[in-house]
Amino acid sequence: MYRFFLFSLIPVSLLLCVSYTSAQSTAELAQLVQAPIRRVEPPSPTASADVLEQQGDDLRDRKDFLDALDYYHAALEKNPGNSKILNKTGITELQMQRYRDAKKDFERAIKSDHDSADARNNLGVILYLEKKYKGAIKEYERAIKARPDSASYYSNLGAAYFSKKEFEEAMQAYNEAVRLDPTVFERTSRTGISAQMSSPEDRAHFEYVLARLFARQGDTDRSLEYLRRALEEGYKGIEAVYKDPEFEHLRSDERFTQLMAARPPGIPE
Repeated sequence: MYRFFLFSLIPVSLLLCVSYTSAQSTAELAQLVQAPIRRVEPPSPTASADVLEQQGDDLRDRKDFLDALDYYHAALEKNPGNSKILNKTGITELQMQRYRDAKKDFERAIKSDHDSADARNNLGVILYLEKKYKGAIKEYERAIKARPDSASYYSNLGAAYFSKKEFEEAMQAYNEAVRLDPTVFERTSRTGISAQMSSPEDRAHFEYVLARLFARQGDTDRSLEYLRRALEEGYKGIEAVYKDPEFEHLRSDERFTQLMAARPPGIPE
């Protein structure tokens, strides 16, 4: 895999895409922010659940998270146990770093709709943030089983494998993510979250893995871009670029030669 959801796709972070609604097949990034003060009128008691949900969506887009929660909760009062609204509530709480509450809502969404791919993916995000990578992988795999055409699910799966240092498995998941959506690591969106890599070394390694992935697929431009980022991040294993078979074609490119000749100080010759 290669972009960090979570986490900006591209900050220099590992993408973790959070799913918004069951109709969406890709995920988007959003920064974790502190909860803002309430700035809108309270939900109307006469509004329908659908209207309240849409108003919650609009508020969430504006990052008015507390107000969005009010509207989602009001919608749930009119439509209790609605899996889609519970999933949106969990995403909002996740963006507010209320991880315990978010986890409960994703679990409630799954209980309401056992096959909810989005809720399972998002529960995987919570488990990933808790460093429970094995559990995260299980949830991502369940999400993929329910919706095998989602590039974001595969990118999240790759992230979990990457954090477990299972790099070949991560590469396979990332490869599938890129096959489904070549821009999966480059887009931003309003429904995802990016989780920082645990260390600068991991971040640099992540960029190198992406460079390998795109080189394997014959995407020279993207491969060179991620290789440049790996160099800038100070990837210590950079000499492998002269041995890894994925880079065989790239090594004959003049841009590759120029890039490696201009490697930053501190990267061993």
